[in-house]
Amino acid sequence: MANAKKPKSKHGSVLLGAAFLMATSAIGPGFLTQSAVFTEQLGATFGFVILISVILSFVAQINVWRVIGVSGLRGQEVANKVLPGLGYFLAFLVALGGLAFNIGNVGGAALGLNVLFGLDLKIGAAAAAILAILIFLSKEAGKAMDRLTQILGAAMIILVGYVAFSTNPPIGEAITRTFMPTHIPMLAIITLVGGTVGGYITFSGGHRLVDAGVSGVENLSEINKSALMGMGIATIMRILLFLAVLGVVTKGFALDPANPPASAFQAAAGVVGYKLFGTVIFAAALSSVVGAAYTSVSFLKTFSTAIGNHVNKWIIGFIGLSTIIFMTIGRPATLLVIAGSLNGLILPLTLGTMLLASGKKEIIGDYKHPKSLLILGILVVLITAYMGVQSLQGLKALWG
Repeated sequence: MANAKKPKSKHGSVLLGAAFLMATSAIGPGFLTQSAVFTEQLGATFGFVILISVILSFVAQINVWRVIGVSGLRGQEVANKVLPGLGYFLAFLVALGGLAFNIGNVGGAALGLNVLFGLDLKIGAAAAAILAILIFLSKEAGKAMDRLTQILGAAMIILVGYVAFSTNPPIGEAITRTFMPTHIPMLAIITLVGGTVGGYITFSGGHRLVDAGVSGVENLSEINKSALMGMGIATIMRILLFLAVLGVVTKGFALDPANPPASAFQAAAGVVGYKLFGTVIFAAALSSVVGAAYTSVSFLKTFSTAIGNHVNKWIIGFIGLSTIIFMTIGRPATLLVIAGSLNGLILPLTLGTMLLASGKKEIIGDYKHPKSLLILGILVVLITAYMGVQSLQGLKALWG
C-alpha cells in the first residue's frame, strides 16, 4: 500500500484529472474515425454497439481501478506479484502498443492543425509535440496534465454537442435501435472495445491516482467516483459523436472515405463545421499523446531507478520518438497492424491478472472484492480473449 494518503479535501482535482485522463485517452483520432465509419455503415444500430462497449468497458475499468487503487500498486507491480515476470511482459506490450498508437495520435494532432491553420503535417506534428512536452517540463507536471485534459475534454464535449444539435438527428430511432438493433454487429463491437479500453487506456486513470497518493481501502469511494466520472465523460462523448454523424448520414449524405469525421462535420455546419472538426481532432489527439506517453512510461518507471528518478524526461523522450517516427516514416501500416493485434490481447491478459490479484491478500490486504464484479470480469475476459484471437487472425489496426 505504497503511497502516503492525502487529506480527502485535496482529492477533488486529482479525481477529476484522473477521470479526464482516462476519458480523453479513450477518445483519440482513431475513435473519431471508427465512430463515423460505423455510424454510416450501421445507422441507428451503432447505438447498440456503444451500449455494449460501455458495459464491457465499465466492467473492465471498475475491476482494474479498484485493484490498483486499493493495493496502491501500478499494473506491472500487481502483475509481478501474481506471477513473477508477468509485469515485465505486460509493460513491454503496453509500451510497444502505446508507442505505435502515439504515432497515430501525433498524426491526428498534425491533421487538426492542418485543418485549422493550413500547417504542413510535419510542422504540425512538431508543434503538437512541443505543446505536449511543455506539460512535462513543468515542476507541477501532474497538475498541468490534469488541467490540460480537463480543458481539452470539456472543449470536445461542447463542440461535438453543438454539431450534434445542428444535425437534428433522429433521436427516437437511435434510442429504439440502441436496445433493439437490427442485427448484432460483432466487428464494430470488437473494434470499439479494443480501441477504448485496450492497452494503456485501462490503466491511465488508476495510475494517475496512485501517483497522486489516492490509494488504499479508505479511499475506495473516491476511486470509484473517479472511475465512474471517467466512464461517464467518455460515454457522453461517444453518444454526442454518434448523434452528430447519424444526423448527417440519415439525410443521405455520403461521408468522404479519406476523412469520414471531417466530412460529417463539414456537412453539418459547412466551413465552420470543418474548422470545428480540426479543433476536436486536435484536442482528442493532443490529450491522447499526453495520456499514452504518461501511462506507457508509468509501466516502466518501477523497473529501473534510471527511469523512476527521471520520469518526465522519459515521457518527453517517448513523445519525441513518436513524433520523429511520424515525421520520417509516417505511420507504417505493418507497425500499426502488429500493435492492433497486440492490443487485442492486452485487455484479457491485464484484466485477468487483476481478477487473480483481487483474491490475493498479500496484494489487496483485507479488502473483499465483490463477487458480482469478479464474475462479470471473468465474462469480459472470455469475450475480449475471443476478440484478441480475432484480431490476430487479421483485424486491421484499431487506429484506421
